[in-house]
Amino acid sequence: MRKSLSRRQIIKTGFLAAIGTSIVQNSSGAIIPDSAEEYKDDKDPWKGFKAGIASYTFRKMSLDNTIVALQKLDLKYISIKDFHLSLKSTAAERQAAVQKLKDGGITPLSCGNITMENTEASVRQAFEYARDCGIPTIVCSPHPDSMPILDKMVKEFDIKLAIHNHGPEDKRFPSPYDVWKAVLNYDKRIGLCIDVGHTARAKVDPAEAIVKCKDRLYDLHFKDIDTTEPKGGTIPAGRGVLDLASIMQALIKIRYTYLLSVEYERTPDDPFAEVAETIGYSKGLLAGLTANQKSKSF
Repeated sequence: MRKSLSRRQIIKTGFLAAIGTSIVQNSSGAIIPDSAEEYKDDKDPWKGFKAGIASYTFRKMSLDNTIVALQKLDLKYISIKDFHLSLKSTAAERQAAVQKLKDGGITPLSCGNITMENTEASVRQAFEYARDCGIPTIVCSPHPDSMPILDKMVKEFDIKLAIHNHGPEDKRFPSPYDVWKAVLNYDKRIGLCIDVGHTARAKVDPAEAIVKCKDRLYDLHFKDIDTTEPKGGTIPAGRGVLDLASIMQALIKIRYTYLLSVEYERTPDDPFAEVAETIGYSKGLLAGLTANQKSKSF
C-alpha cells in the first residue's frame, strides 16, 4: 500500500478516486462493497458511519473542553470514559452530563472501557451507569468467568456489551477471537468492541476479524499504530503500519451501523492536532474507496 504517496493527497483533498483505485488494487484480499447505492449522499464525509471519539483520547481535558474539541472536529458521537463522567456519579449527575453533550450536538453511543470483576455488584454498577445515561452499549473488559452474570444483566437491562480486546498483554481477551469464543453460547447482546490496533498487535488481521465477528460487533476503536509488535503505539492515521483501507472496506462490506470510534492514546496533554490529522485522513480514505466503487458500478 503506497501510504507515503497517497496520505498527503488523501488529507489535502478528501476525495480522489484514483487513490481509491490504487488502494483497492494494492490491498490483498480487498473486500468490495456490494453496491454503490450505499453512498448516495456525497455530502456525508463518513458515508453513513457513526464516527466519533473514544473520550479516553481527551482524558486530560474536561468534559466541556472535550465537547468543544468534538465540535471543532465536526464529530457527532462519543464513547464516554469515566474521566469525563465518573462511575461513582449520581443518576442526576449522569443525566446532566448527557444533556450537556446533547446540547453540544453530541450523542453518546457507548461508555467505557469499564473493567468488570466476577461479581454481580461490579457488573450491575456498569449497567446502572449506562441505563442512567441512556447509553445503548457498554464497552468493557469483564472477568472471563463472569459470562453467566453478563448474560443475566443484558436480559434485565436490554443494554449491549462490547467486550474490548487489548492485545498480547491482555490476560483476559487478547484478540477478538478470544472474545468471540467466550460469548458465543450466551445472549447475542454480549458482543465485541474490536480495537484494530490491539488486534494487529495480537497478530490477527483486523479486517478479517471484523467480517468474521460481524454478527456481534457493537463498537470499534479505529487507529493506526507504528508497529504490530507488542510495544506498538498509536500514531496518526496513514503514518503507521495498519492496512486502514482493508479495515474500512470490511466495515462497508458488513454494513456496520454502530459507533466507529477514533481512539488516540498518544500525546494525552495535547492530542488535538494528531486526532484532527487522523480524522482528515479517514474521511479522505473513505472518499477514495467509495468513489472507486461508484466508478465500478457504471
